[in-house]
Amino acid sequence: MPRRPLHVVQISFFNDPQARRPEQLLDAWPSLVDVAEAACRAGKRVSVLQASPHAAHLVRGGVHYHFHPFGDAAAPKRAGAALRALLGRLWPDVLHVHGLGFPRHVLALAALAPGVPIVLQDHADQPPRAWRRWPWRRALSRAAGLAFCALDQARAFGRAGLIHPDTTLYEIPESTCRFTPGDRQQARAATALEGEPAVLWVGHLDANKDPLTVLAGIAAAARALPRLRLYCCFGEAPLLPAVKARIASDARLQGRVQLLGCVPRERIELMMRAADLFVLGSHREGSGYALIEALACGLAPVVTDIPSFRALTGAGTVGRLWPCDDAAALCSALRSMARRTGPELRGAVRAHFERELSFDALGGKLAAMYADVLRRRCGAASLPAARGALRAH
Repeated sequence: MPRRPLHVVQISFFNDPQARRPEQLLDAWPSLVDVAEAACRAGKRVSVLQASPHAAHLVRGGVHYHFHPFGDAAAPKRAGAALRALLGRLWPDVLHVHGLGFPRHVLALAALAPGVPIVLQDHADQPPRAWRRWPWRRALSRAAGLAFCALDQARAFGRAGLIHPDTTLYEIPESTCRFTPGDRQQARAATALEGEPAVLWVGHLDANKDPLTVLAGIAAAARALPRLRLYCCFGEAPLLPAVKARIASDARLQGRVQLLGCVPRERIELMMRAADLFVLGSHREGSGYALIEALACGLAPVVTDIPSFRALTGAGTVGRLWPCDDAAALCSALRSMARRTGPELRGAVRAHFERELSFDALGGKLAAMYADVLRRRCGAASLPAARGALRAH
């Protein structure tokens, strides 16, 4: 008899604050779809369980999406019954939970699916305060593996005593991207981006992204790069008044920086095709979706030297990394990278994306992780027993 494909069930216990309909949510959260399809393209059977006040079953790209009220918004008994019934029908081989911050749900999941290995993937999570760590420690100990964008991100959890010594760690990016490099000249005409170099920022204007340090670096670099222009796309903007004041107070920034606000994703892709460099001053990121998008477009990054950015850029083998809070280092990095912009650099950046972050690359990494946790936790002899226990439960 032919062996059935390994069945992975990816689970998100996070409820959409806007309570959007399932069809809307799949369009609004591309990473939810992209991670599932990456695993599906790698030859795995993939189902997605998404917490939602709306019950629905959709099929897209070969992936089955089940929306059910089993997240935080649901009553515990109803949530448990819905999840138990659904898992019994799906008969998973591996459970892949998005986020580390759902210890109560993970413990319930482990009880509902005894013997089925659980992988937890970090999504910019942070260790809780000491008095809240006990349920986290229990939940993370149930995991057959923990996935981080960069293994260095696991250190904080290790120091807090939350990671069991036998738990295997995996370095896997949070998502991939469908953006492509396109034609730069056409993109410049469509977006009206100017500058040599044209530098693009895509991120919130908040203390973590640190736009004020970036503005200081841009101002310093302008002496050597008089035609430099910075375009800022952003959503949340608690530092917008401070950013505006900084621009108004410095003649080197006036007329050089454009604050564009919230920009649709399709427009972001065009701007990334048109720009020469991508800049961010983040102090901390779970991954860096905007950076992944930039790499997909062949846009060279000039970003801070933090664990996730090191992992995504191959330790700075594409673009440049600079220390957080260091405007002078950013200035030096911009000046250095401005001399390298052109088709050759864009090709090298896109080639890196294809090797490390494309659908095929991410799917291969996910497939390898799933196979490894099965070898470690189930083994060929015990896997049928684990499946039987789930059905009986």
